[in-house]
Amino acid sequence: MDIDVLLVEDSEADAALVEESLEDSKLKVNLHVVQDGIEAVNYLNKQGEYQDVGTPDIIILDLNLPRKDGREVLEDIKGDEHLKRIPVVVLTTSSAEEDIYRSYKLHANCYITKPLDFDQFSRIVASIEDFWFTIVKLPPRGE
Repeated sequence: MDIDVLLVEDSEADAALVEESLEDSKLKVNLHVVQDGIEAVNYLNKQGEYQDVGTPDIIILDLNLPRKDGREVLEDIKGDEHLKRIPVVVLTTSSAEEDIYRSYKLHANCYITKPLDFDQFSRIVASIEDFWFTIVKLPPRGE
């Protein structure tokens, strides 16, 4: 089974780390990367250059994004009848209690603080993959 992942991440280095970590996946992971909140909303609503994309099975979302921050994107996703079923994993540098609380209040499915160490970062991405792609039953795609 293919897993479609939307990564919303403005750091090219962090996006490359996620991509590299997922390359060793036992499953076929189709990773789609957008770099800001406006692009994420356009992607999810299939607007502009994203008219022909599929609906992701899971979203990995950074909070600190340009143009439209991840908190607003999360609110848009979970407030949309067609998108709210998609699990959202917040993966961010923020360990602020306010961000954690607000993310869960907006119905994030989990909140992970990015480690600074490459090996730990890879382990976290592998853990996301193991849990969300093999253990959890994801909702059916609602194209």
